Amino acid sequence: MLREQAQAIWEAGVAAVSSEQLVRNVIRRDGHTLSLCGREWDTKSLDRIIVLGAGKAGAGMASAVESALGEELTDTKVSGWVNVPADCVRPLRRVVLHAARPAGVNEPTEEGVFGTQRILEIAHSAGSKDLVVVLISGGGSALAPAPIPEITLADKLAVTRFLMRSGASIQELNTVRKHLSLFKGGGLARAASQSRATITLIISDVIGDPLDVIASGPTVEDPSTAEEALDVLNRFGVQPPRISASVFESLKVVPRPSLSSPHDQSKSFPGGRGTVLNLRNIVIGNNATALEAAAKKAQEMGFAVKSLGSNNAGEAQVVGRELAELCRGIRDGQADVSPPVCVLSGGEPVVKLAPTNLPRKGGRNQEVTLAALQHLWIEGLDRIAFLSGGTDGEDGPTDAAGAVVDESLRQAAIAKGLAPAQFLAINNSYPFFEQTGGLLLTGPTHTNVMDLRVAVVR
Repeated sequence: MLREQAQAIWEAGVAAVSSEQLVRNVIRRDGHTLSLCGREWDTKSLDRIIVLGAGKAGAGMASAVESALGEELTDTKVSGWVNVPADCVRPLRRVVLHAARPAGVNEPTEEGVFGTQRILEIAHSAGSKDLVVVLISGGGSALAPAPIPEITLADKLAVTRFLMRSGASIQELNTVRKHLSLFKGGGLARAASQSRATITLIISDVIGDPLDVIASGPTVEDPSTAEEALDVLNRFGVQPPRISASVFESLKVVPRPSLSSPHDQSKSFPGGRGTVLNLRNIVIGNNATALEAAAKKAQEMGFAVKSLGSNNAGEAQVVGRELAELCRGIRDGQADVSPPVCVLSGGEPVVKLAPTNLPRKGGRNQEVTLAALQHLWIEGLDRIAFLSGGTDGEDGPTDAAGAVVDESLRQAAIAKGLAPAQFLAINNSYPFFEQTGGLLLTGPTHTNVMDLRVAVVR
């Protein structure tokens, strides 16, 4: 009962950030008037409406744009290309959905490079009577990995992996990655600079919604410089022969001008053609949207709601233990709220990998949930159910979105002779939940606003 209630609340949160619904909220057509995020265009004055983008939510977003445009699809006015995971590909009438990577493998591929180059080619073709609508969501960085011409994808990946192994922060990683990419750091905006306007609709999967970080900001000014990227490489000892010398050479060229710069960008950006005068970036959905809908559903089901907000990060096992302790306190009358209570939490923790040569499989949400179970293992989960799931339907390199636990799952684990501690020790959460029936299997949700955690206490 509690487990089903927790899942129903989680599903309500994910439904509220449906990519199709979020786009439908901001785009409408009335006759020949197209309204998009409060701005209006006469479609008769436009030669083309070009739809471009990348992200896990791209398929749903593109479908919603097509639906809103309606009869405009009957002529050649609408076209486009959006890079998505392979399991999100489906036929649309005018927009191509390109499989830029396999399902469940969040790594850049040559197929992603090809798709990104196609997006940029289309963007470069945009003229003064073309409206460019860009669709960006989480996962867009890996789905649009085209490197600058001076280096290869292998060169770029070698740098990224070296920095990650060396402990570089996400800010340092992005600083380097943007300057080695065609698409990121405003690259798409520069490519579409001759369009009537470029309007970017963004579904955020990053805490605080920083526009230059979501999918590495393809239509957002990059605040970093090539010199700063070189400083990062030098600080972490990234030098030839560990990586290609061409990486360093490419960062020594003249820095690319800002998106609002009045002079020609062709020398600093391959194919660049000048100023982006009519550019808007709008966040149309984020983790807070999902939390609000989940809270509403919980209240309708009779729960008081304790929301911890969307800005919860940290190490996955620590997050799981802290949430389990909070639930125990609520159940045992040692908290500022009394049951029945629904605890909600958003954000994206990280998994700290333990050294091991043993095979392992899992994801951050499965790790959070297993850590919560371990924390309450001795005394049990009576009157508590806990769920953590990625709103995109993915959790690490697995087919699960996350996991859910309650007392019946604990009893099933005991009956099978399974203990959470041995699985947590090597970050091997997936096999535990596979054997006990705790996996949250949703398939692709066509959205992505980080993770959503739901605990219910009676």
